[in-house]
Amino acid sequence: MSTLRLTYQLLARQRILKLSISILVLLILIGVAGSLGVNNVSIFQVLSIILDTWIADWNTTVNELDRTIVLHLRLPRVALGLVAGAALAIAGVVMQGIMRNPLVSPFTVGISPAASFGATVAVLTGWEALPGGHYIVVLCAFISAMVCASLVLSISTIRGSQSTTLILVGIALTYFFAALTNAGQFIATEEDLSIIVHWTFGSLNRSTWDHVIFVLTIICITLPFLIRYAWCYNALNQGEEVATSLGYNVKKTRIVTIILAVLLSAGVVSFTGVIGFIGLVAPHISRYIIGTDHRFLIPFSAVVGAILLVAADTLGRTALSPVIIPVGIVVAFIGVPMFVHLILSKKQDYFS
Repeated sequence: MSTLRLTYQLLARQRILKLSISILVLLILIGVAGSLGVNNVSIFQVLSIILDTWIADWNTTVNELDRTIVLHLRLPRVALGLVAGAALAIAGVVMQGIMRNPLVSPFTVGISPAASFGATVAVLTGWEALPGGHYIVVLCAFISAMVCASLVLSISTIRGSQSTTLILVGIALTYFFAALTNAGQFIATEEDLSIIVHWTFGSLNRSTWDHVIFVLTIICITLPFLIRYAWCYNALNQGEEVATSLGYNVKKTRIVTIILAVLLSAGVVSFTGVIGFIGLVAPHISRYIIGTDHRFLIPFSAVVGAILLVAADTLGRTALSPVIIPVGIVVAFIGVPMFVHLILSKKQDYFS
């Protein structure tokens, strides 16, 4: 027994070390992302600006132009990329865990296409052109995503809340809302079509601190509940029968998990547009590095998702500067080769 305890403690320390290193990498990436752009600012200047903002009497020689660029243009964008990537990765890892399916993500169950359709409706009806129209688009996207989630949960509940049913219904609604969005693009004017297409690409261009606070609030509300179900997700790795025999209510856990994951996903895509690959690839990268214990896997996936999205956005706005490539496109270019590499290189099936 003592040998098993020592082995477990050693494994836990290794996972904590990996999590700490990933957080350090994320902090360095935030500094690099905040420094790069048309007007380059050194990482030390970025740090000085942040400290001067938080600490009133901090001495700094940074000029006001650099301060404005960093605080009001770059850091809100980086911060939204951080919380959005974390939220999508958390949603993806818990959805894959509860359904025991490696292909599940917020995109594959219809959340992102539904949000895209809601934004399309707002643009076609002219609401986007009204004062505060951006927030009307966000609200329509959020409502549409929640309607899609309600349909998925309602139909799957009628059929017994089986994971296969959830996935099939989600795939069907993905195609349905994608078809509705395409129909909207077909009848849109040239100006509206440009707005719709840009939104469906996924972008952090309109990031504000209000957006960051909203998404961060959703994470803070949902994450404690998801961490609470970590042992149930671990038991489900061995099958629903094992989890049930250990006293877990799998049906209730599945419904609550899906609701919270949908809330996370809808809150993100309503502000950023469709960013479909983070919730799929970040959990797989995390399992490959840290293992399948969801007590560590959930926070580690959040950090990996944040790193992926911040890195993709930084690459998108600097590679062809001053042209900004939408982050959804960059994420796909980075994520697909990485995902294929993981499939070819991993030596175990995490959901067998």
